Amino acid sequence: MKDTPLSNCERQFLLKAIEEKKRLDGRQTYDYRNIKITFGTDYGCCIVDIGKTRVLAQVSCDLVAPKDNRPTEGILFFNLELSPMASPAFESNRQSELLVKLNRLLERCLRNSKCIDTESLCVVSGEKVWQIRVDVHVLNHDGNIMDAASIAAIAALSHFRRPDVGIQGEEVTVYTPEERDPIPLSIYHMPICVSFSFFQQGTYLLVDPCEREERVMDGLLVIAMNKHREICSIQSSGGIMLLKEQVLRCSKIASVKVAEITELISKALENDKKVRKEGGKFGYVESMPKERITALKTEVAPVETTDIEMKAKDIVCRTEAPSENMPSPVVHAPGTGQLGEGLQDSWGLEELDELEDDLGEEEEEQGIREQPTEEGKNATKGKYKREVVVISDSEEEEVVILHKGTQVKDLKKQAAQSNQSATAASKKRKKKKQAF
Repeated sequence: MKDTPLSNCERQFLLKAIEEKKRLDGRQTYDYRNIKITFGTDYGCCIVDIGKTRVLAQVSCDLVAPKDNRPTEGILFFNLELSPMASPAFESNRQSELLVKLNRLLERCLRNSKCIDTESLCVVSGEKVWQIRVDVHVLNHDGNIMDAASIAAIAALSHFRRPDVGIQGEEVTVYTPEERDPIPLSIYHMPICVSFSFFQQGTYLLVDPCEREERVMDGLLVIAMNKHREICSIQSSGGIMLLKEQVLRCSKIASVKVAEITELISKALENDKKVRKEGGKFGYVESMPKERITALKTEVAPVETTDIEMKAKDIVCRTEAPSENMPSPVVHAPGTGQLGEGLQDSWGLEELDELEDDLGEEEEEQGIREQPTEEGKNATKGKYKREVVVISDSEEEEVVILHKGTQVKDLKKQAAQSNQSATAASKKRKKKKQAF
């Protein structure tokens, strides 16, 4: 399954924000996301979170035969897996180009840098040595997998304890943790990868790119370094040309970040050792925050709003103060009213009653002053006949539609005349039937 591509609008928005030295999550150009290191119940199990990117590292060991060219050295084996659970772009049981590149980077960072004393892993020269296997699983992908994988791998190796071994003649005895305390690995230094992404052909630089920033970047530079400022490996990808000054600048930034991350790993190891010694609770379950309702939880990005506040104040100052007099409700039609904040609720019923009373008084005055003539009566009868619409000719019930200006007395006369005409018509029909 392929991942959803970025639209042109999203791409332009990201590039425009990078040009203005702004990022989606509110970070500065050289800032890392929040790094969280958690150790499991067993030794050698570690989970590292960099923002929303989550990586699990598990270390295991076995007694195997050594290599022919190095009979007194142990074996280090690294395996990184990209599962579809981390991202829909990853396919299971298939080695992608990204997977091969990450595996090579991890081996160059940890094995080729000689950070672990492999000679201490020898049990019997030329016969049996310890094989240390580091399995790295990407649980969630939100950018910068390499940094998270390197931190998880070196933290898991530092946390790992191998079983103690006893040799009697040709027999090799492996003791359980209950019989003898397990032995930690001898680690010389902690190499950690720091990723730099370049945009606009190397014009702009970002540290710890997220997943969306990785899609629009032109090139990537990964520097593996320890806290002693010793560069273990450098790899550039993307096909962009970097200047010497840019590489030196990135190395200086990497030295600062590596020192901070190494101190964070050391503190996490000390806290785990202290908790285990005191007999407290430890592991993944204890490290998770106890929250009952997390469905509607949202993370607020710490974006700088200084400019926005100044603009808002200017807009408020320019606007006119609201008037104290509240507008009266607008009655669009009889029987309707307007409801809203700061308005009085009115349905226009009082105004309708007043209008009816005024019309009734005017009609009574006109009736007293003027006496209608026969021609006026005939004209008014014809007018009312045109305005009245008879819907049904049933003898039981008459339904009519009233128009504006009709009077109740005239309607009663008209209804009586219609009833008489209807009864006369029915009598004529009966006489015709009897005649036939």
